[in-house]
Amino acid sequence: MEIRNIAIIAHVDHGKTTLVDQLLKQSGTFRENENVSERAMDSNDIERERGITILAKPTSIKYKDYKINILDTPGHADFGGEVERIMHMVDGVLLLVDAYEGVMPQTKFVLKKAMEAGLKPIVVVNKIDKPTARPKEVIDEVLDLLIELEADEDQLDFPVVYTSAINGTSSLDDDVSTQKQTMEPLFDLIVNEVPAPTGDKEANLQLQPALLDYNDYVGRIGIGTIANGKVKVNQMVSCVRLDGTIKKFRIQKLYGYFGLKKLEIEEASAGDVVAFSGLPDIEVGETICEEGKEDALPKLRIDEPTLQMTFGTNSSPFVGKEGKLVTASKIEERLRKQAESDVSLRVEQKDQESFIVSGRGELHLSILIENMRREGFELEVSKPEVIIKEVNGVECEPYEDVQIECPEDTVGGIIEALGTRGGTMESMSNLPGIVRLNYTVPSRGLIGFTTDFMTLTKGYGILNHTFKEYLPKTTAEVGERKLGVLVSMENGKSTAYALGALEDRGVMFIEPGVDVYEGMIVGEANRDGDLAVNVVKGKQLTNTRSAGKDHTVVLKKTKLLTLETALEYINNDELVEVTPLNFRLRKKILNTEERKKYDARVRNSKE
Repeated sequence: MEIRNIAIIAHVDHGKTTLVDQLLKQSGTFRENENVSERAMDSNDIERERGITILAKPTSIKYKDYKINILDTPGHADFGGEVERIMHMVDGVLLLVDAYEGVMPQTKFVLKKAMEAGLKPIVVVNKIDKPTARPKEVIDEVLDLLIELEADEDQLDFPVVYTSAINGTSSLDDDVSTQKQTMEPLFDLIVNEVPAPTGDKEANLQLQPALLDYNDYVGRIGIGTIANGKVKVNQMVSCVRLDGTIKKFRIQKLYGYFGLKKLEIEEASAGDVVAFSGLPDIEVGETICEEGKEDALPKLRIDEPTLQMTFGTNSSPFVGKEGKLVTASKIEERLRKQAESDVSLRVEQKDQESFIVSGRGELHLSILIENMRREGFELEVSKPEVIIKEVNGVECEPYEDVQIECPEDTVGGIIEALGTRGGTMESMSNLPGIVRLNYTVPSRGLIGFTTDFMTLTKGYGILNHTFKEYLPKTTAEVGERKLGVLVSMENGKSTAYALGALEDRGVMFIEPGVDVYEGMIVGEANRDGDLAVNVVKGKQLTNTRSAGKDHTVVLKKTKLLTLETALEYINNDELVEVTPLNFRLRKKILNTEERKKYDARVRNSKE
């Protein structure tokens, strides 16, 4: 049976996982009576809730006499490291593009990685059934992008297929009326256009893991495509480590993929995508070879983290009330375990109670926090900070490519907002009914921008950004919140009476009947500078009835914060307390008097 190895790459929400669903269903991989959920490849709870792919995952389908190994990849910039490494496992890519949105920043990022690996794309124009679809312009945009990325003639001569993944239809013609209830045109393109793996089954073994999985029983599991040779269960092999040393070990388990299942197999050969265990500390980019015939493949480049946060034990008065895992040793154990399977994550000890965790972006780190919260952890986390690097003696910070689509009447506010955050406009173009802006912005200028952006565009704007490069650090103060906060000065339960009296001071984050403590942030002030407030004060009751009857207190709607918005919102002197039941914002210094003295010292030192 011939093999084809292919990766599906695209921008967020252009329909990669939905397309894989259809390929799985129409290839006959599932039994007729088998119950298959939508977006079957998104197996993780958070992936299903948010509708995004976080982890790259292999699957395999049979079509006629071919076995097609498909790698579904994340579309979000924070998980770009997964996409980059996968390019070494495949021989072709399906570039999925939305028939209306066209080429987006992440499309450029993932396609660049495919071009560098010398892969030829098959362009899939998805969502062709949209009334606003503009397939011809989208194909022109893809061609322009390939020219910009210096693609060779073979890559520029790309085949195109038009699909509606949600409906399971496809066609080689951009006319919607030609769409048929089949994915055969796409299957045929994959079989005819993607080259077979070039590896030699009779040569010496070469297997390089590009992804990692983790299992409590066997440790790390490497996932990769066998470049040459064969491998068997219980075979003694050599691992050429990243530092050049050689470690011998036995292949304990070998797994292959079929549909959504990971199946134990006895042996595999060149071109097969396999998972294997036996070396508990295997690293991405190391090479597995036959004993005595060590020949390492080129190392894989792994994108460095660009953002870091401090994870610490919960030090609030409510510690231990809502979570069961609260100690520094438990938090460290969990972070180290995550770093075992996530090669873009770095964990360093800061002090006895806290750790510096570095990742590829806010989403990357917030998903780790969300997973820990669901597992019963209590912790406190600091504001995300960009990682500053020294390049040729110059302090440099990460910059991002930002693409914005917004209604015409909101453009002025966005240009002003990005100007104050150190952004530089690269281009501005008009699409039907909307304006597309391209910017280069320092990464720290984007921290906290998403919430402002949604307000500025009344929810109609689309914001996409992806890491560009490290450039000299800007001297402008960017990324700090301008408004102050309302901070509780008492412990107790909030009352409607107290909250009603404070409404003209700002917007509240809490409702009546919520437990609060001194130093907890309960709202946003309507001016700069923090304000200590009493939200637990009750109404003075007497046994004398007043002439004016009591009115029921009607409070304004509170501002609800998600984990991402909370992390974006806080300043450097604040923390987010994360428990299985709640997110609370708090000051690092809880005592009101001590905090005032500290703030006064900071102001004096600046003057």
